[in-house]
Amino acid sequence: MKIFAISDFHLSISNPKPMDIFGHIWDNYLESIEKDWEKKVSDDDIVLIPGDLSWAMTLDGVKSDLEYFNRFKGYKVIIRGNHDYWWSHSISKVRSILPQKMYAIQCDAVKIGRAVICGSRLWTTPEPGRKQEAQDETIYNREKIRLQMSLEEASKIRQPEDKLYVMLHFPPFNSKFLPSPYTDIISSFSPDAAVYGHLHGKDIRVSYVTEIGGVKYYLTSCDLVGNKLVYIDEI
Repeated sequence: MKIFAISDFHLSISNPKPMDIFGHIWDNYLESIEKDWEKKVSDDDIVLIPGDLSWAMTLDGVKSDLEYFNRFKGYKVIIRGNHDYWWSHSISKVRSILPQKMYAIQCDAVKIGRAVICGSRLWTTPEPGRKQEAQDETIYNREKIRLQMSLEEASKIRQPEDKLYVMLHFPPFNSKFLPSPYTDIISSFSPDAAVYGHLHGKDIRVSYVTEIGGVKYYLTSCDLVGNKLVYIDEI
């Protein structure tokens, strides 16, 4: 069983929204992802999709985007991104429309074979010397609670032979790649790897693999990884 990750599809199949206005890397980007997925992924592999799956605003609107993944091999695990507005309903309603072999995580965890997967959306980590706005601080602190809950649920179902993977939408550190309360929480559970997305654009400061507190964090935003699935691990 291999573990891959890719994020920030920003799908809009039922109400097309061109992504190439954001740069040439988005030209035929789905075709590039499809070809790479077909080449790399088998039926028993897992693909982690840490957020911003769709532009849809409602559950009805997102159904065609979710069904898009039915053509691809492997298990798919998703978390909510900041643009996944369709994911404003209860997790039970979200799960009720998921295709086969697709799992949604929200304050909990899922086990597939020997892989235990958990995580949360997070929020923007403050830059050094900058004070958070009150609203941002509230969301940031709420996400700490949700992250802790998800990791605790993962620890309940994790067996000694299992590997643990953490999915995040926002990076858990600032642009200086400094440790944060998020990375402290994650490190305390000793996961085998973590993945995140959210970042876009050729001029943004990125690191494709960042190690903090003994944990490797893999960037997975599709435009920044050349519209190819990122290999994470094998069990």
